[in-house]
Amino acid sequence: MKILTFLKSHAVLCIAVFAAAVTVFFVPPDAEYASYFDFATLGCLFATLAVVCALGEIHFFEFLARKIVVKFKNVRAIVFALVFITYFGSMILANDMALITFLPLGYFALSRTGKEKYMAFTFVMQNVAANLGGMLTPFGNPQNLYLYSYFGIPTAEFLGIMLPTFLAAFVLIVACCFFVKKETAELTDDVTFPVKPVRLVLLLLFFVLSVLSVMRVYPWYIGVGLALIGVAVIRPQAYRSVNYSLLLTFCAFFVFSGNLSRISAVHELIGGLLNRNVLLFSILSCQVISNVPTATLLCRFTGAYAPLLVGVNVGGLGTPIASLASLITLGSYRSQGGNVGRYLLIFSAVNFSFVLLLGLVGALFAG
Repeated sequence: MKILTFLKSHAVLCIAVFAAAVTVFFVPPDAEYASYFDFATLGCLFATLAVVCALGEIHFFEFLARKIVVKFKNVRAIVFALVFITYFGSMILANDMALITFLPLGYFALSRTGKEKYMAFTFVMQNVAANLGGMLTPFGNPQNLYLYSYFGIPTAEFLGIMLPTFLAAFVLIVACCFFVKKETAELTDDVTFPVKPVRLVLLLLFFVLSVLSVMRVYPWYIGVGLALIGVAVIRPQAYRSVNYSLLLTFCAFFVFSGNLSRISAVHELIGGLLNRNVLLFSILSCQVISNVPTATLLCRFTGAYAPLLVGVNVGGLGTPIASLASLITLGSYRSQGGNVGRYLLIFSAVNFSFVLLLGLVGALFAG
C-alpha cells in the first residue's frame, strides 16, 4: 500500500525515472552525462521553492488570500477573487505551489457559504489560472525557468513573447467567470496572523534576491546562496516542505532528453516534426508527457524558442496529465468527495476550448 501511495503521489517523478532508465540502455553513462544538467535552473528553482515554502509555513499567502476573499459579498465575486488570486499568485509561487496554497481556500470559501455546487467549476478555473498565470514571468512556471536559462533569452524579449497569450488568457478567464450567478454569499474573517513582521520582511527580501538571480542581475549562485542561508536561519522547517519531487523530476528528464538527443533515429524524427510546426508539436507533446518534460526534451531539437515557450505553457492545459498542476487539482477535488465525472466534463470542456483559442493566439504572435 505504501508503494502504491508513493506511485500515485509521485507519478510524474516515477515516469521520469523510468523513461531515463530506459534511455540508459541505448546511451550508456559517460562523461557527457554531466553536461545534461542545468545547475542554474535547479539552484534557482530550489531557492525559490524554499522561500515560498517558508512564507507558506507562516501562513502568509493564506492570510492574504482570505483577507481579499472576505471583501466580496456574492458567489461570482468570490469565484473571481479565488481564480485571480491563483492566477497572479502563480507568477510568484509557480503553478503547482499556487494550487496547493489556494485550492483549500476555494473549498473553505464555498463550503462555508453553502455554495458547494460551484466547487467543480471553481477548481477547474483555479487550475486553468495556475497554469496560465505563471506564463508571463521566467520564474512563474518551472518550464519557463528552464527554457529561459537554456536559451539565455533576454528578459524583455521573454515578456514580449508571452504577453499576447497572457492577455488573451486573462480575457478568457474573466469571460468564463461571468457564467457564475451573483448569488448572495458572505464570509466572515476569523483569521489571525501570528508572525513577526521582521521575519516576513526578511523572507520577502530573500524571495526578491532569488528572483533577481533568475533575472541574471548577478551570478545565480549568489542570490541562491543568500536565499537558502536566509531560510535556514529564519524558518528551517520550510526545507521539509520543499517539492524535492519536482527537482528530481527535472534531473531525471535531463538524463532522458539528453540521451534521446544522442540517438540518431530519434533526433531525426523529432527534428523533422519540429521543423513542420514547433508550436503545434509542443502542445500535442504536453498532452502525452506533460509540459515540463516536453520543455526539457524539445529544446534540444530546435532553436525556435518563441513558439516552444508558448506551446509548453498553453499545452499545460488539455488532458489531466498535461501538467502536474492538473493532477494536483484533480486529486484535491477527489479528496473533497466531489463528483469526479462532473469535474472531468467541465475540466475537458474548459481546457480544450482554452487550448484551441490560445493556440491560435500563439500561432498569430509567436508561431
